[in-house]
Amino acid sequence: MTEQNPWITKSTQTKYENPWIRLDESQVINPSGKNGIYGVVHFKNRAMAIIPLDEENNTWIVGQFRYTTNTYEWEVIEGGIPEGEDLLEGAKRELEEEAGLIASNWIMVIDGCQLSNSVSDEIGYAYVAKGLTMTATNPEETEQLQIRKLPFDELVKMVTNGEIKDLLSVASVLKVKVLLEMKLI
Repeated sequence: MTEQNPWITKSTQTKYENPWIRLDESQVINPSGKNGIYGVVHFKNRAMAIIPLDEENNTWIVGQFRYTTNTYEWEVIEGGIPEGEDLLEGAKRELEEEAGLIASNWIMVIDGCQLSNSVSDEIGYAYVAKGLTMTATNPEETEQLQIRKLPFDELVKMVTNGEIKDLLSVASVLKVKVLLEMKLI
């Protein structure tokens, strides 16, 4: 099997755009040689997850109503990092905005995962934040957050029993669990 791109793009047109996403539709020749269309959602921000851990391995998560799924969800600290903004600086900003935490030690645990690569080019990153001090929260106008402190092991249980559904949260929590077990963080 070849790793060469079997798709041929004949043309691409932007169908919709707002400050966060752009939807492009391409006229293509698909791998079987037939004409087709392909839609791609381009994200203007990179997805960032932060798992703060204190000395006792407690962490913080946020709950909020998600408009797209019409459900209330618990997630790790997350946010969008605009292109051009340093990933670590964006992670620091998100941790302070959402959880009111400042960290002195940062460890990248996910470096560019593809979140839904069949329809989107969204890329996700994750850090563990340690050396924590409290400050005030400052959520964005689109966020109405509930903050919860809990043992990291309880967060792992929430992921494994399906209480947490957000993919970047799930991936980040499971990666941190493995790294902690291996004593790499």
